[in-house]
Amino acid sequence: MNCKYIFLALCATALAACSDSNTGTESPDVTTELSEEWYAGGKLGTVFNETTYAYEQPTPAIENAGLTQAFKHGEQQFERDFNENSTGAFSGLGPLMVRRGCLYCHPNYGHGKRQTEYRANTMGNGYLLVITDENDNYLSSLTGMPQTLAVAPFKAPVDETKIKIDWKDYTDEWGNRFPDGETYSLIYPEVSIPKDAYYVPLEVTLNGVTSEVPHANVKVRLESTIGIYGTGLHDAIDDDDLKAPYAAEEAAGVKLNPAIFANGNWVKTYGKTSHPLRFTYALSRGPLQDAAGANAIWNITNVTRSDRRYHYMTATYALTASKDPEVQAEFYNYFPERKTDRGVEADIYDYLMSRDLDVEMSDDDYINFMVWHRGLAVPAARDLDDADVQRGKQLFTEIGCAYCHRPSWTTGEDRFTDPNGLFSDADARLPRYPHQKIWPYTDMVQHKLNMKNDIRTGWCRTTPLWGRGLSELINGGVDRLHDCRARTVIESIMWHGDAQSDARQSVEKFRVLSKSDRDAIVKFINSI
Repeated sequence: MNCKYIFLALCATALAACSDSNTGTESPDVTTELSEEWYAGGKLGTVFNETTYAYEQPTPAIENAGLTQAFKHGEQQFERDFNENSTGAFSGLGPLMVRRGCLYCHPNYGHGKRQTEYRANTMGNGYLLVITDENDNYLSSLTGMPQTLAVAPFKAPVDETKIKIDWKDYTDEWGNRFPDGETYSLIYPEVSIPKDAYYVPLEVTLNGVTSEVPHANVKVRLESTIGIYGTGLHDAIDDDDLKAPYAAEEAAGVKLNPAIFANGNWVKTYGKTSHPLRFTYALSRGPLQDAAGANAIWNITNVTRSDRRYHYMTATYALTASKDPEVQAEFYNYFPERKTDRGVEADIYDYLMSRDLDVEMSDDDYINFMVWHRGLAVPAARDLDDADVQRGKQLFTEIGCAYCHRPSWTTGEDRFTDPNGLFSDADARLPRYPHQKIWPYTDMVQHKLNMKNDIRTGWCRTTPLWGRGLSELINGGVDRLHDCRARTVIESIMWHGDAQSDARQSVEKFRVLSKSDRDAIVKFINSI
């Protein structure tokens, strides 16, 4: 392991960054010796840890606020499988679910890994199915994140054993070859689900009108999870600062998603709030306290909590299950307390669509989960004093990569909000990251790459690059892009090269560099 920064800090023994058991908190000696870029997550959000546990560490802000124990309790909520019991620890799984727990999608807290088959119980399968009509409208008869697991007596909305993932070879306009003769390969997924794999009818609802979607018109795409470390730091960026790159890019003539930003202002904010959208590929979430993790701890497992006493479920599924003779025959064996004089069909439907179910995750457990979620540190940058890395950084900027992969931000006051009302803007139960210069390498804006079998709508938020160079060590894979199609950094870069891609000019410049310069850029990307 490279412990160069420890040497620069006069081998500070309090750091002990080379130990797997280290929490990663840096000593005062380190802060006086290293330049700010080493602190990818700022002084309050960075850990100097290059081990297999680098993505799992609490930030210094967690320890400064005395939240270490709460962080550990929250970590348990992320790491443990939930179960079907009605009481006890980690109970409440189902009746439908996407996964039994969080680690399946986030192996060692990192990016999901490329899969050749879809199995929800495969550790590292970070894939979420994206099932739409031919116009990219989600099928309303399925949940936005379609479920492939169920608890008896219910049946999964999609039979995952019938999902087929085929990886196809792709040849770009340059024949997958650099001018100097070096070659690369590109692959992309084709996903098919036969009609008999769907338990529910295929429907889409638009403007209050529900219509059937012919199976031939159904599209299936894959979206993989990204690393979850450092999301608290993204949440700490001021809303006005988040708006600045949108305004600058629009003024420069860059085409932006008109559903998000137009004419110098937000077209869409989060729910009924004024929060700009900043999380997920699709920019579907605003503040972290109601973003992907806060949502997933409920809907991935269907474990209820006090603010969500209902199932992640569609009415179409509930209606289908209520009329299923096999479900009817077994329902009271599992739910005898649900028997009424209204009949089994009504009782099944009422249970599945109930809005006042028992609370299965306590508020204390959820609060601890959010302490953990907001408290995950970013690994420090590595090898920044290496000549090749420095050359790679220079080239990364010169060819235009830093335009979308903006190197740094400075967080604001970090007076966060919570649309669910559980946390106040001055809540001391969560860590804060005010006035930190951070280095995530993202403009937080959506762009289009125009890839074969692209992400839904084609708009994808620029993915942060920080810490990704450790992914092979940590979870055994370096797969990149929204569906893990890129098996190397080179492949990821070249998937940016379509003639209609927003990154086309940068790729044109990249491909004519010498091999040593291309390698330097890769080495730089893996160091940040």
